[in-house]
Amino acid sequence: MMQLDLVFDALASRPRRQILAYLSEVELSTSDLAERFAMTAPAISRHLSVLEKAGLVTSERRGQFVFYKLNGDNLVNTLTGYAFEVCPVGRPLKQEARALKKRTAKG
Repeated sequence: MMQLDLVFDALASRPRRQILAYLSEVELSTSDLAERFAMTAPAISRHLSVLEKAGLVTSERRGQFVFYKLNGDNLVNTLTGYAFEVCPVGRPLKQEARALKKRTAKG
């Protein structure tokens, strides 16, 4: 599959778009994301795998946890981030992620 096909396949899923909205503001682990969705950690992991394969997120292992963040060098993410600012579904998720980022930075 071509890279562009992988990106469109990744973005075709609403849960993956919601995950990207969270990750656009803060770095999170699989378990952090699973808490925010009505999904198991393995289901979130499968979505993250698709996003990573498409080059939309990157991961870093720290101890027993793997943290994911948006791949800021990806043009699609830049465009998607803009779309989330005006999207009625994405905007609240970004706002929640910003608040989480602030709480994490303080604590």
